[in-house]
Amino acid sequence: MNIKIEPIRADISRVRVSLKELKEYKSELIQEKSEPVDHSDLHAEIDSENGKISWEYKGRTLLKYIVHELTEKPVYAFTTDGEEPVIDRVKTVDGERNFIKNLKKKEVRKAYSASINLELQDDEGIYGLGQAEEGIYNLRHQYKYLYQHNMRIPMPVLFSDKGYGILVDCCSLMTFEDTDNGACLLLDTVDELTYYFIAAENAGDFTAAVRFLTGKASMLPDWAYGYVQSKEQYYSASEMRDVVKRYRELKVPIDCIVQDWNSWRPEHWGEKKLDEARYGDVKERMDEIHDMNVHTMISVWPNMNSNTDDYAEFMSRGFLLNDLATYDAFNEEARKLYWKQAKEGLYDKGFDSWWCDSTEPFSGPDWGGSEKRDDAERYKLVGGEHKKYLDPEKANVYSLYHAKGIYENQRKDDPEKRVLNLTRSGYISGQKYGAMLWSGDTAAKWDILKKQITEGLNMGISGYPYWTLDIGAFFTVGDKWQNRGCGCNNDPSPKWFWQGDYNEGVKDAGYRELYVRWLEFGCFLPMFRSHGTDTPREVWNFGAEGDMEYDAIKKFIDIRYLLMPYIYSMAAAVYHENFTIMRSFLFDFMDDSRARGIHDEFMFGESILVCPVTEPMYYLPENKRIEMSDAERGRLCYLPEGCGWTDFFSGDHYEGGEDIFIKTPLDKIPVFVRDGSIIPMQEGLDHASDRPLDDLIIAVYPGCDGSYTLYEDAGNGYGYEKSEYSAIDFKWTDQGDRAHGTLHIGARKGSFPGMPVERVFRVRIDGAEEKMVTYRGDCVKVEN
Repeated sequence: MNIKIEPIRADISRVRVSLKELKEYKSELIQEKSEPVDHSDLHAEIDSENGKISWEYKGRTLLKYIVHELTEKPVYAFTTDGEEPVIDRVKTVDGERNFIKNLKKKEVRKAYSASINLELQDDEGIYGLGQAEEGIYNLRHQYKYLYQHNMRIPMPVLFSDKGYGILVDCCSLMTFEDTDNGACLLLDTVDELTYYFIAAENAGDFTAAVRFLTGKASMLPDWAYGYVQSKEQYYSASEMRDVVKRYRELKVPIDCIVQDWNSWRPEHWGEKKLDEARYGDVKERMDEIHDMNVHTMISVWPNMNSNTDDYAEFMSRGFLLNDLATYDAFNEEARKLYWKQAKEGLYDKGFDSWWCDSTEPFSGPDWGGSEKRDDAERYKLVGGEHKKYLDPEKANVYSLYHAKGIYENQRKDDPEKRVLNLTRSGYISGQKYGAMLWSGDTAAKWDILKKQITEGLNMGISGYPYWTLDIGAFFTVGDKWQNRGCGCNNDPSPKWFWQGDYNEGVKDAGYRELYVRWLEFGCFLPMFRSHGTDTPREVWNFGAEGDMEYDAIKKFIDIRYLLMPYIYSMAAAVYHENFTIMRSFLFDFMDDSRARGIHDEFMFGESILVCPVTEPMYYLPENKRIEMSDAERGRLCYLPEGCGWTDFFSGDHYEGGEDIFIKTPLDKIPVFVRDGSIIPMQEGLDHASDRPLDDLIIAVYPGCDGSYTLYEDAGNGYGYEKSEYSAIDFKWTDQGDRAHGTLHIGARKGSFPGMPVERVFRVRIDGAEEKMVTYRGDCVKVEN
């Protein structure tokens, strides 16, 4: 066995293992990037007898041993071997799917299955591996199947709370198992075993290193951080326009409206052309939407019905996979053709962004039936389908290449508009393609809401910064099939995934409560997006002004926009500093042993602590009232130690390291601000670009020293890559009594087209009288 360890940076080493001579290194995931390493604190020792590697960092043992195994295996391709394909076309919830019945297995080369075996400490926590469904946080004593599926987004990334992590350069299926005998990550198909061992004192250092290796996350347009209204589905461009118009009339902020599937002609699944009968006026309607300062997104799919013009063009050029429905995203010319069709049929009609749905892309074998299959069978079915139509070595990265094609080709044709691609599947390094992942087609249940928090934290720890979900869950209906959406209200057959608790949707007070709590959580995610089927999702379906559900929804949409300067500055840090917005306590409170295990709270940036409400307090399903007093309605929150915390709503102050009970009427979840935080805010916005930059609130939360950098740019385009942006550093020097201190406003650094030369900062320091500061780009001091 050949083992080669190469220092990439002082805290990163690459390990390559092969049974053959190691060839020149090439990677689908990793950028060829390293720093000169004169001295490294990261040391590896290889046992010459058994190949075990032990790791130390700055004299401290990180990992007692890691050992590798490789086993040669045949790699198969599936083909009809010249026969006419026998196609079984099946209509599913995800559209028409092809299953080729006469494929034959043919060996095409040799490769390896490989394993990475770790001896972990008894009290060690292991985290990451992307998003699943089960809501498992610490992976100790767990078995995980890592394959692309609706509601599953694997990442080849592990982080240990002992101060290290591993990024595996693997694009195949994987499994992870931790037992009393140790932990094992098994890779299904590789040509060699390559991984990166990273020393990191916290999850922030680790994920920054992961993105150093896999690529900076491209900046999304500013409007991507506003409120996104989606549902299954709108039926015309005029309906989309009317929805936006009503939001504006109600003075509820909004930034994007989404066209879900079936915008194509009837029976022309996946065609990237609009149904002229319903969308003949699309360009005019898109212009009207844009005139209201709202952007649009449209659903596109990788598979096409055989009767479409798009299909014929792909088929004639040999650009389809062997299912004869899905385009070959691994082929650069096929990606160019896909973009050409999408541009001519949709982008040129006025749509601004993409919703690349079903990008696994082969979940069909499991997406049906009344009973959920066991984990091993699902992995075998869905993973096997991917290995049937894709190279097994790349079975997990179809969506990555799909996103690459959208990003590269849009940038080539329209370099002034940032790419935004909401996609159901993804993989590490996809962040550089403007790909926002979402958690898939969830069901409306309280326990699923709680699990979604954990899965979002898992994704952040895995190094991927852009993640969101369907606010309110996708499926709301349970056994009342007549109320199903997606055109399935004539199908009485049970489906294991269509198991919401609310047959009547928004007519059920129980669902309205769940939806509000889901939205309150969603307010603090990288993308704030409402979506689902079975029942409408626009705000007016939850009442009117004065109704508690409506008022709560509007309140949190307003909060999102109030925090827009804070959010957009974080968004810039994602690119410039490899920052993560949704943060588990492993990012900021690694020294707090209690905090390390908590996964129903999270940090929104480094300053704001969010504690979602995940239990009903007013209604159960079918409008059943819960007998509970206002005093009982609340949740217990843990405030990490080492700092104080201020209730965002009441202004009450608490010391860290303790549990507190916070009352949670429907229009409140516990939100706290960390001592020393400086939060820029903007009142009165109705869209993200609506920035009267001459009137910005600077809220200071004293108690300790703190700093924040306010970032601003044009909000779109790629000028930020050429340093077309401004940054203003704010620094708070605390006097230690939570009443006195000095705010230092630094000189402006940089500029961008349209930047205001002069502006007013409204400085608010812990409830003291607001101070108005005229700022012209020079240093300013504000005493309190």
